[in-house]
Amino acid sequence: MGILNVTPDSFSDGGRHVGARRAVRHGLRMAREGADLVDVGGESTRPGAEPIPVAEELSRVVPVVRELARAGVSVSVDTMHAEVAYAAVQAGACLVNDVSGGLADPAMGATVAELGVPYVVMHWRAPSREMDRHAIYRDVVGEVVSELLRRVDALGAAGVDPGRVILDPGLGFAKHAAHDWRLLAELRTVRAAGFPVLVGASRKRFIGAALSGRADGGTAPRARDAATAAVSALAAAAGAACVRVHDVRSSLHAVCMAAAWADGGRTLSPGVARRTPDEKCASWVSPEKAASASLR
Repeated sequence: MGILNVTPDSFSDGGRHVGARRAVRHGLRMAREGADLVDVGGESTRPGAEPIPVAEELSRVVPVVRELARAGVSVSVDTMHAEVAYAAVQAGACLVNDVSGGLADPAMGATVAELGVPYVVMHWRAPSREMDRHAIYRDVVGEVVSELLRRVDALGAAGVDPGRVILDPGLGFAKHAAHDWRLLAELRTVRAAGFPVLVGASRKRFIGAALSGRADGGTAPRARDAATAAVSALAAAAGAACVRVHDVRSSLHAVCMAAAWADGGRTLSPGVARRTPDEKCASWVSPEKAASASLR
């Protein structure tokens, strides 16, 4: 999953893809480089970020989704708002990626149920501006899994098909670096909950901290792509169904190497990259189908 932030203030690439023409050009580039999905987001969720009006998010996201979908790109929408999710799917998005797991907007569950699209439920405890205050755990893996499964139950009560749910442990969201690394080290435990798992580690502060030894991340976000690729390969080898990244090429190459290593070189190219857009979206419909695209 390639990250396409059409925002002025995202932590890594804010302002680089503002404007539909520039954003579409970058989305097409990521698709050519092998992204199975291009994830379009119009609201920054970096630590400390302030919310924006839904109307502004719509104006940023929908034109980009529409043009990429018309060009044959499989598009997901990164939003916490039901209105944006609905408009984006009508414009051609085939998946909703909600960092709040339906907590930010009470209408999201019913909207996703109506749309019938795959839905990424991320672990989330609070809005960006206050989430660091909620990074308190006794057992981060157990608590994250438990809280995610409670969200799945609540969403199921709203009509969301559990077979269309993907879980995201929410690296960096109400978590310190030690929490993020523990979740990655025990990714198979997260997978054991019975759902496909998406890992979004790209360029995040905990990666920079591991490289520099500094809690603030030290290195510039864009200097973390090689390390992100290593995390992508390890996450895929641990069973992640998808990795969400800024630099598609490096992570795709790393995941290919992990696949070749795992099967003794029989996998010489990423099978998912050969699928049509419809097939790529359909692979998320059930845990069984999505798991077939992951490395076990």
